[in-house]
Amino acid sequence: MSSYQELKGHRDLKVYQLAYKLAMEIFEASKSFPKEEKYSLTDQIRRSSRSVAANIAEGFRKRQYPKMFLSKLADADGEATETQVWLDFARDCEYLEAKHQAELQKR
Repeated sequence: MSSYQELKGHRDLKVYQLAYKLAMEIFEASKSFPKEEKYSLTDQIRRSSRSVAANIAEGFRKRQYPKMFLSKLADADGEATETQVWLDFARDCEYLEAKHQAELQKR
């Protein structure tokens, strides 16, 4: 018997699961950001972190079209990089402790 597991959808992808979990952890962490950041840093970090999982899901759906698949994965990578920048800002503005920021950044 093979160890191969048939993927039924994007939710079966480990990378999607990790991206989704991280976006939820960033959401929870951003709840403590100051109210004046609601329409700037808070919205931006939530949007970019959620976009990683969303682009992975879209890429999975378009996997039969190699160029579209790669484009969506590139978008996910770009959103992950953007999230790292927002995490840096959150740390430097002292909204996240350096240790917590480093843990999120690592993942």
